[in-house]
Amino acid sequence: MSAMLSVMRTRFALVVGFCLALSFAYMHGQERGLRASKFETVKVKDDLFVLNNAGAPGNTTVMVTNEGVLLVDDKFPVDYQNIVDAVKTITSQPIKYLINTHYHIDHTGGNAQMQSAGVVLLSSENTRENMVDAGFKGPPSITFERRANVSLGGKRAELYYFGRGHTNGDIVVLFPEQRTLVTGDLYVTGNTTPELIDYPMGGSAKEWTKTLDGVLGLDFDVAVPGHGVVATKADVRKFRDSTVALRNRVTELVKSKASRDEIEKVMRGEFHWGDLHVNRGLDGIIAEMRFVP
Repeated sequence: MSAMLSVMRTRFALVVGFCLALSFAYMHGQERGLRASKFETVKVKDDLFVLNNAGAPGNTTVMVTNEGVLLVDDKFPVDYQNIVDAVKTITSQPIKYLINTHYHIDHTGGNAQMQSAGVVLLSSENTRENMVDAGFKGPPSITFERRANVSLGGKRAELYYFGRGHTNGDIVVLFPEQRTLVTGDLYVTGNTTPELIDYPMGGSAKEWTKTLDGVLGLDFDVAVPGHGVVATKADVRKFRDSTVALRNRVTELVKSKASRDEIEKVMRGEFHWGDLHVNRGLDGIIAEMRFVP
């Protein structure tokens, strides 16, 4: 009987996670009415570009080599062709690799179409598992746990997993020659995309800071956020400090026995949380901060 209950609980958890993930995808899609996003191509270095748009979906980074193109993240499914077309305006080289920083569909939406075009996909092991559990199309075929490298055309991308934060699978991608780091949603800019803690998929406000401490140990000058404008290492450091402020504020509220509604009001007012942030993160952060020493 206990074994059967355990199986039932596991299935229930997966169903809940799946439904929440679909809700996440739906809510992001509704923001733009499922239309392809309008983005601009931002030159970071002679061989490194960002397909940048305000809000959702996330940024796509383009590394150009004489043997092909490496992408980091690929927005929503509807954005696939625009990404391909944008790359063609930069180079005639084909897209060879795509790295997913995490599982959210505004960063992985074009995966299945990329795979059909022969592109090799990579992510952390946790990100692939999250995509599978959520029923998302195109989970990467190559995964890693802590560290991986991709070499193409004499250039290198270094992939790092430092721990939980936005989800349990977030990675960063370092282009050492360009001294540029692609952070995914471990670092975002602007009040329209505040810190989102996806607890159903392993996110953690408590561990986010430690994860960013690992990120800041890398050698880079330029930071490409998951959402928002291209920034600097100093900006990432400021964001790291803001994660401390957020968790300290919630801890203070929990210890003072503030109600859920009162905490929600603070998160919306002081930290710019929207409905998505509340739905994915409020109950989780309240529970997590109850156990902070």
